[in-house]
Amino acid sequence: MSGTFWAFVPALVAIVLALITKQVYLSLFVGIFVGGMFYVGGNPVDAMDTSFQVMSEKVGGNVPILVFLVVLGIFVVLMQKSGGAKSYGEWAQNRIRNKRGALIATAGLGCLIFVDDYFNCLTVGSTMRPVTDKFKVSHSKLAWIIDSTAAPVCIIAPISSWAAAVSGELGGDGLIAFISTIPFNIYAVLTLIMVFVFCIYKIDFGKMKKNEYAADFLDDLNAGETDLPTDEDKSIVANPKGKVRHLVIPVITLIVFCVLGMIYNGGFFHGRNNFIDAFSSCDAGPSLAIGSTFALFVIGAYYMIAKVVSFKDIMESIVQGFKSMTPAILILVFAWTISGIMGAKGGYLDAQQFVQENVAGLSVQWLFPALFFLLACGISFATGTSWGTFGILIAIATTLLGENTSTLAVLTVSATLGGAVFGDHVSPISDTTILASAGGNCNHVDHVKTQLPYASLVAVIAFISYIIGGALIYADLSAVLGGVIMWVVALGLFVGSVFLIKYLEKKKAANNTPETPAENK
Repeated sequence: MSGTFWAFVPALVAIVLALITKQVYLSLFVGIFVGGMFYVGGNPVDAMDTSFQVMSEKVGGNVPILVFLVVLGIFVVLMQKSGGAKSYGEWAQNRIRNKRGALIATAGLGCLIFVDDYFNCLTVGSTMRPVTDKFKVSHSKLAWIIDSTAAPVCIIAPISSWAAAVSGELGGDGLIAFISTIPFNIYAVLTLIMVFVFCIYKIDFGKMKKNEYAADFLDDLNAGETDLPTDEDKSIVANPKGKVRHLVIPVITLIVFCVLGMIYNGGFFHGRNNFIDAFSSCDAGPSLAIGSTFALFVIGAYYMIAKVVSFKDIMESIVQGFKSMTPAILILVFAWTISGIMGAKGGYLDAQQFVQENVAGLSVQWLFPALFFLLACGISFATGTSWGTFGILIAIATTLLGENTSTLAVLTVSATLGGAVFGDHVSPISDTTILASAGGNCNHVDHVKTQLPYASLVAVIAFISYIIGGALIYADLSAVLGGVIMWVVALGLFVGSVFLIKYLEKKKAANNTPETPAENK
């Protein structure tokens, strides 16, 4: 069955099973086992043996990425224990003067915490909720800001758990390939633009507007909703002596050391390459593992010297950080394995050969970015996982389009990543959606309902933009010019949507619909 359409069946089995069962771990493993059965001719024992052999190969080659994820988990726990995030909230309470300032500060903190979306959701919520409550920001609005500055920030940050995951899927110069997707990630970037524009100009529509009205006029921050979550983690206690610098310095240190790790791996300190060449030729896994590990030693020493985290707490954080990353690691290992047994880059079922012989020349390739965006949206929504979604689809996309350095391949991967984030945003079973509800102390169903129109607006704009971008780039237009035109279209549609929302709100006001309250002073 090698080199035939059957090579794609493991991924299709995983997708269909995930849609039916909503269990991504089980679905991926079954897909792997099906691939093993195809490869060995139906013997289940040999299939299982082959599956674990492929898994060993993939894990062995990606150990540095797993190390980086674990170190990030430890970082997250340490920053929580230091009290830095809590101190930021107290600092903000004393300096913010109005509702607009509270919204912008919340979004700003969400962008600052880009190393991991789980850490982002709970930290931003617990830190900023006292501030937003003071200025009568509804909990659904807070949850939307948290959710919209978690995954969208992580998926465009070169130093994050998401960057490591995507780089591992792309293989080779994976980090450089990931960085090249950032300018084309319409959904993620436009979501962040929407957050700041809507916060600055206080734009709301749909049920979110009603919730904001209830918060301002009725002092009901939950808009009458009950069954509220709690984001309190009793196992992690923040140090009351923590300062804002205990949050900022670790983030800056992590960035600096990871960059140093990249240029070291690329030969900069050995005189083989200049800075740019060293950065572009580095191997992402070892670079991030080396940099983050040294950063962890430095920050551990810094926290002990500052007396905000004890040596005992640091040792306990190692286990806690590892546990927090276990779900992400499991998804990655399964995703790597299913890609390997499919033969996305050759070998085993050799999907690459089938593509080269039958699919590579199809003219429909210009639609791939838009199609993969839709596919990622659907799978991520149904399964509640963005990592599992792009873990499956990136292997298919790069197999169909060949080298992941081609502009069309980069655009398709970007669309896949954006679609995975959208589905993750609007899915009621998504972990980050649940955590955002917890961080904002918002009824979960209410968060899903209020966020859906906002996320869907950006998704529609992104879909249209990917159709145009795919057509332009397939027509051999330069990547820069194609990207510029695509973004002009996206921003034009967004601005038009904003004006339409404002027009409709004025029309409602003219028909005696209650107006949005004035800004709290």
